Amino acid sequence: MINILIHVMNDDPILGEVESLPGLTDQLIKVSHPRKKDGKDLPYLQANVTEVIWPITRITFIEVMPSEDEDEIFGFVRE
Repeated sequence: MINILIHVMNDDPILGEVESLPGLTDQLIKVSHPRKKDGKDLPYLQANVTEVIWPITRITFIEVMPSEDEDEIFGFVRE
């Protein structure tokens, strides 16, 4: 699963997980475990909802978050 931060128009960012990133021709994005950036539940979703499908037209941009198992990347280091 890929952790992403979705910026929806006129709303707070939503943290969630996707199996794959949306392609150029995709019109929807299916997000698992949607929640606020601080981990709290989204007030407009029912308590038992685990997946949500949003239309791409409502999304301003998507940030891909680093996963916990990725190695830390270092740039050029000058000694």
